[in-house]
Amino acid sequence: MAKQMMMRISGAILILAGLSVLALMALAVVRAVAAEPSLAEPIAAVERSEQDMVPMAISANPEMIEPAPAAPAEPTVSDSPFVVKRILQIDEPFVHGYYKWDDEGVPDGEIVITVDLKAESISVFRDGYEIGAAVIKFGDALKPTPTGVFPITQKSKDHISNIYHVPMPYMLRLTNDGIAIHAAEVKWGYGTRGCIGVPEEFARLLFEQVKLGDRVIVTNGKMLDLGEKIFAG
Repeated sequence: MAKQMMMRISGAILILAGLSVLALMALAVVRAVAAEPSLAEPIAAVERSEQDMVPMAISANPEMIEPAPAAPAEPTVSDSPFVVKRILQIDEPFVHGYYKWDDEGVPDGEIVITVDLKAESISVFRDGYEIGAAVIKFGDALKPTPTGVFPITQKSKDHISNIYHVPMPYMLRLTNDGIAIHAAEVKWGYGTRGCIGVPEEFARLLFEQVKLGDRVIVTNGKMLDLGEKIFAG
């Protein structure tokens, strides 16, 4: 009887010892797993890395993105603005064939010519002072006058059109395809083939003032007032 009891106790001790060994092994495994870096983190890192590469791949293809806006150019003598310092006082009816010119006391300076097709008028500014204004005639429906900024590329006092073979006195060329400012008979209801026609005496005064490279700004409805900036380029 005593011998059986001893065998049972020994068996129980062995079982407990075995369980203790298993528990220690399980604890060691748990600690080892806890000590290793989580698998979730490198996976997430790879996902983020792939996502971060998408903009780089797009950026490498210039057809897939808009170009960065260019930095504004530094102002130069030709495109720097100056302010309208004087508008000519015109009391007479501003009708076709009329012009006014007054440059007395106006300092020397850059010449800028503005043309407003909607107002059918031309203005000449020197150093920001308006020294001349006139009613114009301009392009008809068959060949309208283009808008934009045009440098004067040629001056010809007694020019004859090589396209229409008609006189164009005091011609100031604006484009290579024949658009110019020149003297013309300015009447209501008359148009041109794209040129800007001005009264002959006004054309002469303008011709004497300008030089090659001076800018002509042609708009369709833009009016300038005192204090506004004129951009010559």
